[in-house]
Amino acid sequence: MRRLLPCLVLLLGCAWGNAARAADTCTVSMTNIDFGQISPISGADYVAQATGTFSCLFSSLNLGQLLTPNAQVCISLGLGTNSTSALPRKLGNGANRMEYNVYVDSSYATAKIWGGAGVAGAPSTFDMVLSAGLLAPPGTYSMTFTVYAKIPAGAALAAVPTVANANTVYTSSFAGVGTYTYTTYGLVNLQGCSASSGSFGFTVNATAVNDCTITATPMAFANASILTGNLRSTSTLSVRCVNNNAYQIALNGGSVALNVANRQMKNTVTTDKVSYLLSSTLDGPPWGDGTGGTAMVTGTGTGASVPLTIYGRVPAQVSPRPGDYKDTVTATIYF
Repeated sequence: MRRLLPCLVLLLGCAWGNAARAADTCTVSMTNIDFGQISPISGADYVAQATGTFSCLFSSLNLGQLLTPNAQVCISLGLGTNSTSALPRKLGNGANRMEYNVYVDSSYATAKIWGGAGVAGAPSTFDMVLSAGLLAPPGTYSMTFTVYAKIPAGAALAAVPTVANANTVYTSSFAGVGTYTYTTYGLVNLQGCSASSGSFGFTVNATAVNDCTITATPMAFANASILTGNLRSTSTLSVRCVNNNAYQIALNGGSVALNVANRQMKNTVTTDKVSYLLSSTLDGPPWGDGTGGTAMVTGTGTGASVPLTIYGRVPAQVSPRPGDYKDTVTATIYF
């Protein structure tokens, strides 16, 4: 028994020495954040998520980590390209910008913007502990975390333009500006997460799409017993298109005559009809679909709602029988 004891001590010493030369290493990676297609004029928030992974290769078998290999990590995030501040961060396309931010939880609160000690106004980080478990063998162990991102609705989003009348990709790169510090330990951690460090990257993308909305108010002509002169009225089209998005607006020939050059209203009881004209300016050329001598109205979106006046005129004509005369005209916007 006296001869075995020195050998046992020697074996333990060999195990300690070999393990000390095999360093534990940890890494952080993350998937890209993709908002997909967004309409800047939708009036809605857009949110997206991504998954981060913290992985550690536990290779040491020294006495401290033999029972419970652990690692503590603190993960920070810089501004990314196209941003000069974290309040807010911005995606870019050329000189154009789109506001967004990245958060450590789904509250999307300002206090939860992902940043770090060196990022003004955004102190939140991901702080985690990875434990391989009791008597875990050497190997790679991982844990995941969820990253939340939001493009908020509002005036800033409504002002975002598309380029060349096409869907436009806005992006930001975080290559190398995701950073982390970590410490591997056994039963007790005396260093926090400051022993080692590394960096990682990902991209954030959003595609601004061309989009328009259009609404109209009714047009009502005043009552008249005889049609010996012009009878006038107006209505309003409210048009809202994405900033820098070109559009055309056509008015069809109505539900009675189906003719853009000769619209008519029909008596709701009899077959009598009344001819009338629509134009975008007072007594201007007929507003139609570009056929039959008519013209469409064109414009470029600003992101805000724009009112367009429709001028209506019932010219002098043979007076029909008394009654209510109506027609339904459909406005179509092309963008």
